[in-house]
Amino acid sequence: MGRCFSGGISIWVVFLISNLMMCGVVSGIGANWGTQASHPLPPDSVVSLLRQNGIQKVKLFDADYDTLTNLGKSGIEVMVGIPNDMLASLASSVKAAEKWVSKNVSAHISSNNVKIRYVAVGNEPFLETYNGSFLRTIFPALKNVQSALIKAGISNQVKVTVPQNADVYESSNGLPSGGDFRTEIHDLMLQIIKFLSDNGAPFTVNIYPFISLYIDANFPVDYAFFDGNASPITDGSLTYYNMFDANYDTLAWALQKNGFGNLPIIVGEIGWPTDGDQNANLVYAQKFNQGFMSHILSGRGTPMRPGPIDAYLFSLIDEDSKSIDPGNFERHWGIFTFDGIPKYQLNLGTTNSGSVVAAKGVHYLERKWCVMRPSASLDDPQVALSMSYACGLADCTSLGYGTSCGNLDARGNISYAFNSYYQMNNQLDVACKFPNLSMITKTNPSVGSCRFEIMIEPYYGGAGSERRLGILQRPLSLAAVLILVWQSIM
Repeated sequence: MGRCFSGGISIWVVFLISNLMMCGVVSGIGANWGTQASHPLPPDSVVSLLRQNGIQKVKLFDADYDTLTNLGKSGIEVMVGIPNDMLASLASSVKAAEKWVSKNVSAHISSNNVKIRYVAVGNEPFLETYNGSFLRTIFPALKNVQSALIKAGISNQVKVTVPQNADVYESSNGLPSGGDFRTEIHDLMLQIIKFLSDNGAPFTVNIYPFISLYIDANFPVDYAFFDGNASPITDGSLTYYNMFDANYDTLAWALQKNGFGNLPIIVGEIGWPTDGDQNANLVYAQKFNQGFMSHILSGRGTPMRPGPIDAYLFSLIDEDSKSIDPGNFERHWGIFTFDGIPKYQLNLGTTNSGSVVAAKGVHYLERKWCVMRPSASLDDPQVALSMSYACGLADCTSLGYGTSCGNLDARGNISYAFNSYYQMNNQLDVACKFPNLSMITKTNPSVGSCRFEIMIEPYYGGAGSERRLGILQRPLSLAAVLILVWQSIM
């Protein structure tokens, strides 16, 4: 998932363009399953979580063997992803594309009955922050993957698509009706769209109203939600009461103007984070996601495109190893915490329970935490170095103004950083040996909304998987080596 913003119209309308859309044939809500976590839940646990909550579709960002194997015979519809760093090799060789499809699509369909429906070729390749890195490779890669699907005899059941950030289009008049694709990529976008249309494939877009609040303090907050409290926007005979409908229809207008008004649209990512920023909180996330679910469950669609909306919530589970370059909120998009616990009440309209339910059979490490010693002084010159080291290798994105742990005092902040590092290193004793500053306790230091985590047992993957977890990757004894080296230079 990427974040990028372009000018040309008021910034919040760009995100009214860049943060909402949908349409197509819906078969229940989908979810994005990302795995950029130090200790992700095992794939079988995640598949059980999906099934328990009636989530019928899942979008993956790669083609991990264990993940796809566990989705076999689940009945869950799968969109499997090809990372951007693979585009060049697939673009330059049809054989490479055929090999990828054979290994990651055909084999899983034939031998394990995985219900693969889409292949996502790249992810937001036209983000302005990529500086055109994928302009030459995305379309050739898309064509080669399609050729490989045809050769494999599965092109009728598996369709290609390219998940796009909503910054690929913009509005000339600040309204949906002014929608068109960005000038500098217009011709290439139309080539891709025509190719999708010719092959019966959908246009996939990622939409994030939250980002509008993050980048623009003047954004009209109510317009991000679905409760009708915002001042509506009129565009000809159509009226827009929320950002999603307006953004989605900006894309619909862009497609229609260029002769592809009937091309199906999938919302590949949409959601709201719960931590890491003052607007990333449980109240807003629950309000947005429940409002969105109610909106699409109504079947009304948008003013330009009435009818069902096909969408994947972003995301299923928090990922504590994601890049925080876009913001600290990046690690907190999940509707579940890292260990599969629901963050808030959310009715997906898929079960009789009325709300999402937690993952079952989760195995935790021992109930102990690493904290700052009561006798340690805040004036110790090692404090700043130790906290910086811990946060640099662990996850301190819940610290800071407006976050879940924003009310901790100085000692609390230090303890939180120490504990995050300790837990990510599987409670290895040496990971709680910050010089004369830290200690292990069995008393839970959590306070209020601030949760001091106990990590779940690490999952290393089964046969055929290349995934290895843990902050230090592979042998955890490396933790001791790294800390000893660090201490030796203090």
